[in-house]
Amino acid sequence: MVDLKGKTILVTGGTGSFGKKFVNKILDTDIKKVIILSRDELKQFEMAKEYTDSRIRFFIGDVRDKERLLRAFNGVDFVIHAAALKHVGICEYNPFEAIKTNILGAQNIIDAAIDSGVEKVIALSTDKAASPVNLYGATKLASDKLFVAANSYVGSKSTRFAVVRYGNVVGSRGSVVPFFKKVKETGKIPITDVRMTRFWITLDQGVEFVLSSLNRMQGGEIFVPKIPSMKVIDLAKAIAPECEIEFVGIRPGEKLHETMITEDDARRTIDYGPYYVIQPEFPWWRTENVTVGTPLPEGFSYVSNTNNEWLSVEDLKKLIDD
Repeated sequence: MVDLKGKTILVTGGTGSFGKKFVNKILDTDIKKVIILSRDELKQFEMAKEYTDSRIRFFIGDVRDKERLLRAFNGVDFVIHAAALKHVGICEYNPFEAIKTNILGAQNIIDAAIDSGVEKVIALSTDKAASPVNLYGATKLASDKLFVAANSYVGSKSTRFAVVRYGNVVGSRGSVVPFFKKVKETGKIPITDVRMTRFWITLDQGVEFVLSSLNRMQGGEIFVPKIPSMKVIDLAKAIAPECEIEFVGIRPGEKLHETMITEDDARRTIDYGPYYVIQPEFPWWRTENVTVGTPLPEGFSYVSNTNNEWLSVEDLKKLIDD
């Protein structure tokens, strides 16, 4: 894990599921200060009652507001960018609001980080950014490309940017787990399609991967962890085995299976054992930044339904109970 001793780290969207777990983790280190930047005063108020460590600061702000970001980033060493509009349906019906936060907000983060002398920025992405079929995925793909390209125009500044891309998070706010737990009281669990699969990662694993990527990053990488897949119907059986399964069809903007590395991206992806790195197309990258790793074979893609690792119903029960 990256050495956080004496460092100040800022988390955008820090009152969310990831932010809280991340703060829990880094408060066990010798970090100097952690700043939570978000726009919801109630969530900040509630989080401040739960987390009383004197090293935590709360900062009301929106990634759409560059001037506020410049103020917030003063003296910050590392930024973890977790703020986003991520509900697929809401983004579909409010497209430009998603663009303002997920794309224009990303550019504001980049500009503010460079101007403020931030050392490293990690942006959280999603499997929906690879071959996107919905607006949320499209905005995150654009965001990913902005953060990767930002390394090319930092000029004489030392700020570096990288992206972490992973799948659905067990039990995160807005995920299918709390939804299934709620609707099982009706005796029916709605499933879009019996074939549907998803990548699956725990919050703890997500936080650990972000911290390890912060340590490894040189600038321009998209880090992709090797994580298991699961069938959505198996998740329903794990949460509510007594319930009737009701097939309701795929909703607008949904895929049957999710992709984290497309066949085209695989041509510049290196396998590092427990994770992949999608390399940037910088002329200096291959000679200076690539260490030990294995190029992927021609025709490779990393898709949830062709994954080598799967979670069974029993595996899912254990994850949900934890």
